[in-house]
Amino acid sequence: MKTEIQIGGMSCQHCVKAVEQALGTVQGVQQVEVSVGRAVVITERAPDMNAIRNAIEEEGFQVI
Repeated sequence: MKTEIQIGGMSCQHCVKAVEQALGTVQGVQQVEVSVGRAVVITERAPDMNAIRNAIEEEGFQVI
């Protein structure tokens, strides 16, 4: 399942790397593609959006 997420507060490649690493720790996430302002998360089934949101917010960014 592919889910696109809009992310606020990202401005550079360091931000991209932080979000990639955070999302990579979420259970069930198989693949992550991140660019400034957005992320595409590929999961084996419906994603746990609370876990995804928490991982992003713990890095200091906002899910829009």
